[in-house]
Amino acid sequence: MSSPAATPPAPSAPAPRRRRPAWAGRNYTLLTGAAVITNLGSHGALIASAFAVLEAGGSGGDVGLVAAARTLPLVLFLLVGGAVADRLPRHRVMVAANALNCASQAAFAVLVLTGTPQLWQMMLLTALCGTGTAFFNPAAEGMLLSSVSGEHANRAFALFRMAMNGAGIGGAALGGAMIAAMGPGWVLAVDAAAFALAGALRAALDVSHVAERAPGGGLLSDLREGWVEFRTRPWLWSIVLQFSVVVAVVGAAEAVYGPLVARDRLGGPAPWGLALALFGVGTLAGAVLMMVWKPRRLLLVGTLCVFPLALPSAGLAVPLPVWGLCAVMFVSGAAIEVFGVSWMTTMHQEIPEDKFSRVSAYDWFGSVSMLPLATALAGPAEAAFGRTNALWGCAVLVVAVTAAVLAVPDVRRMTRRPSPPKAGSLPAPAPEAAAEPETVRG
Repeated sequence: MSSPAATPPAPSAPAPRRRRPAWAGRNYTLLTGAAVITNLGSHGALIASAFAVLEAGGSGGDVGLVAAARTLPLVLFLLVGGAVADRLPRHRVMVAANALNCASQAAFAVLVLTGTPQLWQMMLLTALCGTGTAFFNPAAEGMLLSSVSGEHANRAFALFRMAMNGAGIGGAALGGAMIAAMGPGWVLAVDAAAFALAGALRAALDVSHVAERAPGGGLLSDLREGWVEFRTRPWLWSIVLQFSVVVAVVGAAEAVYGPLVARDRLGGPAPWGLALALFGVGTLAGAVLMMVWKPRRLLLVGTLCVFPLALPSAGLAVPLPVWGLCAVMFVSGAAIEVFGVSWMTTMHQEIPEDKFSRVSAYDWFGSVSMLPLATALAGPAEAAFGRTNALWGCAVLVVAVTAAVLAVPDVRRMTRRPSPPKAGSLPAPAPEAAAEPETVRG
């Protein structure tokens, strides 16, 4: 008797297509999406707040006062924000900060749309927004650092920064167009709505796998513990000191001298706006590069890429023609992005997860603490030494402090190393599994 025909096997169901890379888990995706939303709103709102002051009859000095009201709380509360973010669940700190930002920007928008806001009201509301940012930044950076595994950190941080920079460029362009079409009040209202939407996304972060924080000895004890973590790492404090100078002089050159050179030597604000846009395009190019390049000596490569930040000040001192200035701005934007990704990858590799936010707060504090002083002294420095000499001084300072950092052995020797997921993190997903968070700067 012949055997019955074999039944053909049922066709296997096609594997579901991934909509995101396996390393881009749920938390990472939510954090990136929320950061894009807030950057789209905030970069337009920075322009809108200045025009709101001017439309209310304020002077250039009043614009400066409102800007200072935003940055002063950032400096004052960063360290406290870092300690709080390592003590409480980070996503709750982020959502609370977004709620404060939303409320302050909404109130600012209502004032602008319904009447003539007073200077003190605008300063108070921007100060509240700066306070929210001071608590948000360390928590956000700690959450991001803990949302990827060491194996994928370089690519993840590069993509995150590329999304942030792209949103910043688009937000500034969109905000400028909206101000021209509808006025600054509506741009501030859009920023408030962006904070609300981003806060909702961040409230959905999955922190079930994060180990519960052990009770500490109080806020001062937490700050001391973060300080010990900071000061015992020469590579860390030396680069933060370097950037306290670099951020200050580059900020003064771009915020004060750049517009003046554009007005007097380049034909007006349009060429300077184009140069700033090319800087933004350079950051995108740098992020794309770091998606595929994993330099072994992280800090050596990153620090070498700080030298090009002297080029814009030197280009303004000459001054270069518009095309030359755009070229050096593009190069400096790409270079700082290489540093930024290398820096975040090093922080992720070297800093314990439960101290991410406190160390990040010391990093932020050191990097921005001298910026208000530098911008305030830019005018007197120009009067005392001349604009050209002041700009050459900015370029020389960038080169000098960067060369000094290269003398630190840890900066030259720090190498990338494969590392297992940190304590309290989820295991990396299997190749056939759906993309989920692997572990746990917007």
